[in-house]
Amino acid sequence: MDILQLLLDFFTSYGYLAVFFVLLLCGFGVPIPEDITLVAGGVISGLGYANVHVMFAVGMAGVLVGDAVVFSAGHVFGPKVLRFRPIGRILTPQRFHAVQEKFDKYGSWVLFIARFLPGLRSPIFITAGMSGKVSYLRFLMMDGLAALISVPVWVYLGNFGASNREWLLMMVHRGQAGLLLVVGLLLLTVGVVFWRKKKLAAAAHRK
Repeated sequence: MDILQLLLDFFTSYGYLAVFFVLLLCGFGVPIPEDITLVAGGVISGLGYANVHVMFAVGMAGVLVGDAVVFSAGHVFGPKVLRFRPIGRILTPQRFHAVQEKFDKYGSWVLFIARFLPGLRSPIFITAGMSGKVSYLRFLMMDGLAALISVPVWVYLGNFGASNREWLLMMVHRGQAGLLLVVGLLLLTVGVVFWRKKKLAAAAHRK
């Protein structure tokens, strides 16, 4: 049985609370695909087991609360959080240094981009909390802005394609590729902006 069917069975039995709970696990770094979780929530809405607009709200809440808990762990405990074995496995020294470099290069935009990078999301959010350079308000603003793009895409796609599983899975794969393309373009744009700022600052310094 595939992960989508497992989630559908679970969500059909336990509704919104189950969706919220699984999204929390996704935020904590448990290897459950967040996009498939949101799609499954949309599917049970399309099948009449839930209201799709309420499901969107539950999806937003689950995503943001899970991310905020991870960020808070880094913010409150600092480097000590790495002693917790599950987090230490997610945030290896190599990943920590790589994420630090990204923060130095792109600033808070790394938080926005992280929402579309499942394998790096948790390490980036923990590192942001540990750095002490990102306020809760800035974190929630950047993460929330990204979630307002990804969450409705998956929930409403699941709702629309609830009765046609083959078409839905095809669109999920296309959606994943499309979001990755958008992230790539955002990275390129942010990189060009920072490069131009550096170039202008260097020119002004020489004068």
